[in-house]
Amino acid sequence: MAGIFEIAQAGDKAYFFRLTAADGTVVAVSPLFSSIKSAAAGINAVRENAATGLVVDRSGTHRKVATSRSAVRAVAPLAGSAVATA
Repeated sequence: MAGIFEIAQAGDKAYFFRLTAADGTVVAVSPLFSSIKSAAAGINAVRENAATGLVVDRSGTHRKVATSRSAVRAVAPLAGSAVATA
């Protein structure tokens, strides 16, 4: 089973969505939106961009001192995704 997007209400006129994995783990929570229509548009944006988005490692765990701004360290990509480092 795939993940589930759920739209919920937060207060009188605020909405958000959360993405829940098949095992029930909450994977992502959106910022607040002023309407359900805006929250649905946010879900569509995530659907369109998530599959093709780059993974950028900014954790600093494997950082080396760069000698120039254009120096980029290669990282093995996650399965099915591209990885960029800054």
